[in-house]
Amino acid sequence: MGIVSPGFTGRRRGGAELPPGQYLTHEFPVLSAGPTPRVLPEHWEFTVANEAGEVSRWDWAALTSLPSEEITKDLHCVTRWSKLGTEWKGVSLDVLLADVETAADYVLVHSYGGYTTNLPLEDLLDGQAWIAYEYDGEPLAAEHGGPARLLVPHLYLWKSAKWVRGLVLSDTEDLGFWETAGYHEYGDPWKEQRYAGD
Repeated sequence: MGIVSPGFTGRRRGGAELPPGQYLTHEFPVLSAGPTPRVLPEHWEFTVANEAGEVSRWDWAALTSLPSEEITKDLHCVTRWSKLGTEWKGVSLDVLLADVETAADYVLVHSYGGYTTNLPLEDLLDGQAWIAYEYDGEPLAAEHGGPARLLVPHLYLWKSAKWVRGLVLSDTEDLGFWETAGYHEYGDPWKEQRYAGD
């Protein structure tokens, strides 16, 4: 007999359902792969390069003038903490990619400071991902990825790249920082895709 019942999908903590192996926190732990970049909004730029090499650009004023959304989502970190009902403000990737011509299947996300992570393009579309620049009603603090970070809450948090500066769209999947170090290439918390082979 197995130690996990068939159909087990997570634990209820205080009425909330968590992915398997996660615990609930009310804090917002700060975990980073290196030093915290300090990018002023007036020096920030976001780019999207399609597979043909065509580049679209937004500076801070252009980003914040786009239609924004207030987002309330649960976050799940690969280090096993979950924070529920987090409140953000940002621009949907649907808005930013609306005029980008592409047939790409994959995205490599680039951050200030050199961090990268990879995702299927479909995981950034249809209201699943944002460039977030406010958290809990305040400008996003540098330690949480400010001035802007990618927010992809249906995947483990390492996919929500802090200090985001651009996307490179591609026909082939190039692995990012943690993925080349043995983390799962996709990172679904409900399937416990923490490491390659999970």
